Amino acid sequence: MFQSIITEAKKKILLSNNSNELQQVKVEFLGKQSSFNQEMKKISNLAPEERKLLGQQINQVKEQIQILIEEKQSLLEEKEQLERFVKEKLDLTIPSIPTTRAGSIHPITQAMEELIQVFSKFGFVIKEGPNIESDWYNFTALNIDENHPARQMHDTFYLKGGHVLRTHTSPIQIRTMLNEKPPFRFIAPGRTYRSDSDMTHTPMFHQIEGMVIDKNIHFGHLKYVITEFIKDFFEQTNIEVQFRPSFFPFTEPSAEVDIRMNGSDKWLEVLGCGMVHPHVLKNVNIDPDIYQGFAFGLGIERFAMLKYGIKDLRQFFEGDLRWLKHYNFSAFDIPTLAGGLTK
Repeated sequence: MFQSIITEAKKKILLSNNSNELQQVKVEFLGKQSSFNQEMKKISNLAPEERKLLGQQINQVKEQIQILIEEKQSLLEEKEQLERFVKEKLDLTIPSIPTTRAGSIHPITQAMEELIQVFSKFGFVIKEGPNIESDWYNFTALNIDENHPARQMHDTFYLKGGHVLRTHTSPIQIRTMLNEKPPFRFIAPGRTYRSDSDMTHTPMFHQIEGMVIDKNIHFGHLKYVITEFIKDFFEQTNIEVQFRPSFFPFTEPSAEVDIRMNGSDKWLEVLGCGMVHPHVLKNVNIDPDIYQGFAFGLGIERFAMLKYGIKDLRQFFEGDLRWLKHYNFSAFDIPTLAGGLTK
């Protein structure tokens, strides 16, 4: 089966005439809905030896396809760059048009500030941490062992010395719990990194993860915070919110949260959450028989896209002045719950 996948991938990569077509090939063979990820879902049902063998085979095939895509991408980029030089040739001797336009706030910054304001309503404080993490903080302490499929799902950027670019802001939660004493109620906003790129994924993106650890915390508290913060952020009271059972190594039980608004009949997945796994609490020397808690994580770009009507995630980082002029926010319109998050 894997050989036929490689053969088909080679054929489609060869026939790709531009970067967009090649990107579609990458999504088809290496994306979230690819046959590889479908195979990865079967790993947890196999015996340890079979799981290891299948995982190695999948990684080898993915690596072969990735190399082919990178080689083709290099050729296409060179070709497209030459075409752009011809098409976008400018006469640099012409004087520039003077402008007095003031700076503005980027949608990501705006969405992050709005979210921070919303979570402050529930008493959450802000915690920060490094972008480069050890394997232990990023995976092991979060109940993700060495052979866990979640490591593949995260498409991690591995660095020398056993370090990684953090794939989520969850290591901030681990560091906070190790360095301070419960109870905890904080959010961890920041940049995260995963080797993935399409209309809904970029290699670098922003997350806010939240955590509450205290005595007698239960799933009802989690549902209340999630439901209320979604209504506050979108500034709508008629949003429908549903919790679907899911799986995350660091929470149990776990749930995906979907929303439906503006009379739509379509549910949109917006975040993941759950009760903190007892193993995670033990890893940071907190007694799970005394303390319990919940955690959640969301992509800031995802929430900005839904609220501001942005269709392509990659546009956040292209630096297109026309796009920035259309989606910018005034630096003087500081979001507050009392005055309204968005003007």
